[in-house]
Amino acid sequence: MLDRVACGDLPPKPHLALRQGGALRYEECLTRAGFDGPYSILYREHPPQAFERVPPHSVAAPLTAVPENPLARRHYVTTRAVSGGPPLSTRVPLLFNEDVVVSVLRPTESDPCYFVNADGDSLFFVRQGAGTLRSGFGDLDFSAGDYLCVPKGVLHRFVLGEGPAELFLVECLGGLSVPREFRNETGQLRMDAPYSHRDFGRPKFRGPMDEGIREAVVKRGGVHHGLRWDHSPLDVVGWDGTVYPFTFPILAFQPRVSSIHLPPTVHGTFAARGALVCSFVPRPLDFHPDAVPCPYPHSSVDVDEVLYYVSGDFASRTGIEPGSLTLHPAGVPHGPHPGRYESSLGARRTEEVAVMIDCHRPLFRTAIATALEDTEYDGSFRAPANESSSSRGD
Repeated sequence: MLDRVACGDLPPKPHLALRQGGALRYEECLTRAGFDGPYSILYREHPPQAFERVPPHSVAAPLTAVPENPLARRHYVTTRAVSGGPPLSTRVPLLFNEDVVVSVLRPTESDPCYFVNADGDSLFFVRQGAGTLRSGFGDLDFSAGDYLCVPKGVLHRFVLGEGPAELFLVECLGGLSVPREFRNETGQLRMDAPYSHRDFGRPKFRGPMDEGIREAVVKRGGVHHGLRWDHSPLDVVGWDGTVYPFTFPILAFQPRVSSIHLPPTVHGTFAARGALVCSFVPRPLDFHPDAVPCPYPHSSVDVDEVLYYVSGDFASRTGIEPGSLTLHPAGVPHGPHPGRYESSLGARRTEEVAVMIDCHRPLFRTAIATALEDTEYDGSFRAPANESSSSRGD
């Protein structure tokens, strides 16, 4: 989690009574790892546990795996996914394992109720669109190019701005964090980390708010449940702690550059159980006179690699587009398309923007993913028999 923030009215110490105009306020502790991890404490006008169960606004479809037959490199054109509706009900899951669920969203309207993901931390990447994530912590504005993290258990809803929206989502079932190597012994981000505390956006606290919405959907174990309060669940008068929603603009990531090509782990941005989320941003390329700046072919036998393409010219790929999602599974070599390795010689800069996830457990694909698949992708890595190289790519 990030550094501590304090907003609104708070008592001198946790677990002491807070009164406003003689009215007692109710403490809610949002804790991680039981009571041993990071936490935030919110103070509310009403008891947060005073809800009733109601039918949910939407019902989650179970994640059903499609057999991996054959073992192949795959390309999913996510811009073909159905759009329409609020973020709550437009999640399109494509890939999943015990650690992550990878989805895309193409919403067209704001959420009609609040949502709580009790299964994991939600890391969104906003490829298109803008809006506000509204929660008891305040309003958090986001726009295209932002990562948006919603910690597990945080009640929230999306308020979308004008224009089309498209979001890439990684649900981190074992939690999301800043990699440990980026912090010093006090927990502060190191000066050689690829970002600083100043790069992160935090909610703007507005005090108690009543939007007239009383219901929330809670996702637990992949199933949706409905809750209803008699009061607004945004009745927070103050909070402090280190667990809260935040944004991070991908272009604030500070890439490392070397004389020769560095492995993709140097682009690591967020750590999750069983996965590393990496950011590829515009940067100078390798500067050794004989350097091959294109990623080298490799067999990373312990990792399934997922790449979400955002914008720019991708040095190792052609035939893909913004919004493309590729899966290169462990067990087969992967690397640049025919001709890309050779043509990269002498290149000095790349303008690509992409999000990569390295997953240590095998990923399963959903039936929806198969409907979005470019079935010619796997064969595109083989040059035509009468050519030594080809400009065709993924």
